[in-house]
Amino acid sequence: MKLRSKLLAGLSSAAAVLCLSHATAASAQAGPSDVVAPAPDRAAPIAAEEGDENQSDIVVTGTTTRSVTQVTGIEIQKILPGVSPLKALQTLPGVTFLTADPWGNNEQNISLFIHGFNAQQLGYTLDGVPLGDQQYGNYNGLSPQRAIISENVGRVTLASGAGDLGTASTSNLGGTIDTFSSDPRTEAGGEVQQTLGSYSTSRLFARLDTGTFGNGNSLYVAGLRQKAKAWDFDGIQGGYQANAKFVHDDSNGKLTLYAAFSDKVEPNEDATVITVANRATAPYARPFLYPDFAGALQYLSLGAYKAAGSNYRNYYSDAQRTDYLGYAKYDWRVDDKVTWSNQAYYHHDDGVGVVAGPIDVAGLPQLFSFYFPGTGGSPTSAANLARLSQVFGGSGFATRTTEYRIDRGGLVSNLQLDLGNHKIEFGAWYERQSSAAYRRWYPLPVNDPSTPYQRPRDNLTPLITQYHSEIRVDEYQTHIQDNWQVLPTLAVTAGFKSTFQNARQRVPVQPIPGSFTGSVALPVGAIDTHKYFLPQVGLLWNATDSEEIFANAQQNIRQFQTSAAAGLSPFALGSQAAFDLFKRDVKPETSWTYEAGLRTRRSVQLGPITGFDGQISAYHVDFSNRLLGTSPTPVITSIVSGAALLSNVGDVKTDGIDIAGTLRFGEHFSIYDAVSYNRSRYQDNYATGTATVATAGKNVPGSPDWLNKVVATANYGIFDAQLVGDYIGKRYATYTNDLSVPSYFTMSGRIGAKIPLDDGGLLRTATVSLNVTNITNKRAASTLSIGAASGTFNQFPVAPRQVFGTISVGF
Repeated sequence: MKLRSKLLAGLSSAAAVLCLSHATAASAQAGPSDVVAPAPDRAAPIAAEEGDENQSDIVVTGTTTRSVTQVTGIEIQKILPGVSPLKALQTLPGVTFLTADPWGNNEQNISLFIHGFNAQQLGYTLDGVPLGDQQYGNYNGLSPQRAIISENVGRVTLASGAGDLGTASTSNLGGTIDTFSSDPRTEAGGEVQQTLGSYSTSRLFARLDTGTFGNGNSLYVAGLRQKAKAWDFDGIQGGYQANAKFVHDDSNGKLTLYAAFSDKVEPNEDATVITVANRATAPYARPFLYPDFAGALQYLSLGAYKAAGSNYRNYYSDAQRTDYLGYAKYDWRVDDKVTWSNQAYYHHDDGVGVVAGPIDVAGLPQLFSFYFPGTGGSPTSAANLARLSQVFGGSGFATRTTEYRIDRGGLVSNLQLDLGNHKIEFGAWYERQSSAAYRRWYPLPVNDPSTPYQRPRDNLTPLITQYHSEIRVDEYQTHIQDNWQVLPTLAVTAGFKSTFQNARQRVPVQPIPGSFTGSVALPVGAIDTHKYFLPQVGLLWNATDSEEIFANAQQNIRQFQTSAAAGLSPFALGSQAAFDLFKRDVKPETSWTYEAGLRTRRSVQLGPITGFDGQISAYHVDFSNRLLGTSPTPVITSIVSGAALLSNVGDVKTDGIDIAGTLRFGEHFSIYDAVSYNRSRYQDNYATGTATVATAGKNVPGSPDWLNKVVATANYGIFDAQLVGDYIGKRYATYTNDLSVPSYFTMSGRIGAKIPLDDGGLLRTATVSLNVTNITNKRAASTLSIGAASGTFNQFPVAPRQVFGTISVGF
């Protein structure tokens, strides 16, 4: 009843805004009947959601009051066939995307920064379906590359400052990333694409389209099989995916059904621990020992791992995920002034993260002593370690898992009213989440060692279940928005959203007190966070036929994360008292984003230059109630979980500018360049125990000040070519900015050809292409894991140069 009254209050406020908007519309002068008013402020117009698969623009200067750019499906596949939708964004202004594999698939070492906000402070959707906050060890969603096969992506849209009010997300402090699937093609046919390349890569994609049949029906089904050897050890990145999409479109509306299956195994990459003392001697990579089990046993027996310190080598580590995702959406054209869209979705995930490593590193003997106490002596004594080795199968290794389950379903509803000069939108989103997390330890038997392609629970009994967490979450979100065409050339958009999160945890299996450093028990109970009024206002002025000026201001919130196993979550706190204190004193992170800019698209005659389009935007962000976890054992470096202490540690101020544009030299050559400057600085120091950490005035680590992206594209006859350059500026690697990594520049390229075919033959199209990543074979720091203290951090390596050839045929 309490929640219902709050929702009614929010809806009553929305109704009041609507009445005010309607009164304004009645008193305003009507514009010329032939002027097309901008659609309600969305990342892209509804009519364009299918994407134009023949369009190859990188920057699209669409009509919106916010800074919005996008990459189309054809450009995504040019970067690298099969590349993840998120990695495809790396050519857009203000985006830093890094990972240790060329496709951007490995979620364990993905780093994404946009205007100083990290990946978990952005919002993500697929065709409007929420994908969660992309935390490694998902608890409320899945990655875009698991939600859809790359070749089926129609476009990816980035709202880099403020997302659409209707975005179904609880984490979009710093903008939104919306992936759209391509619709079935109108003509029957099929496509088969094979990619082969470095490190035994084999990627086979096939798609079959029915074409239009019956009364506006169309359908496609698609499947994928990918295998690729990890570049620094003998592990296989692989998996299967399948997509299907059905569309029925007639005068009454559009029905869309979508289903996705993904079963993937991703070998992880161990980060290198960097300190002041070892910067010159630390290894570039920490490859796993798998599958050389005999060598792994010798590695332990000779004590080589002890000499390596924190950079010892594990036997293997991997992420295994199986996902089922589906939605049904109906866009009902009630009449020429009313459209009502409803979308129901469901997602199930069964996943496990696995690491097999030595039993006497990272505090493990102390942990194991709680579950297998000895007869006396130190947990790290030779006698005790020999005893523990036998407990875990006699190899000297143990296997740790974090096992996940997600079941979530929801409804997204949007009602759009065309009232002449006013376009009104009401929206609501509800999601019910059920997630579970288990932390378990299994033996690694010396006579039957496990592999990265097995789930330990399938053939082994866990020796330890440290904890079992069950979390239930209800998400509610409503919004209202009015796009008012004040003048034929001037539109104002205003609205607000309300968001409510009710989360609760029970813990059927608690850790033994003290087995987590500083931990007594995982908390039990509920946290409800409600925000009734998050406003947005924007302006769009068509200054000329070719230039638009836009401005926007928006407040947003990041709801608390709800996982006992990942992220800055109150449910991972180490005691009930800490949880209760958090509930009383800590606030969710919030931000105010202000942005303004100019877009242009012109045909010109300046010597060889025949066209230009681009966008310049400036922004300022006030980020408040920054949430930070301090832990006795840093989560990024320790295999033993620490009891994080979560608190608000002050504000961040961000200022920046993005300049992006494309010069066209006739119809055969173009060059795109995007320059970005960002300054994100902490405003306050914070305390950890009795110590003060001097972060005031320091840059946000991991986020570079300067970025520059360049894409040169050429085509002539049957040939096309593309060269992509990516400059990443200096990045600080600690909160106190005492350590940093230098700037670097990488390049990738592609050359392709359309094979001429005889008309009337079985094959309609045939293309061949060659892609090269990291052309100069640059060695540098990729993703950074920021240290919990000064003087140390973790870094992942940049993948070496790799070459891929692709043959694609359409019939």
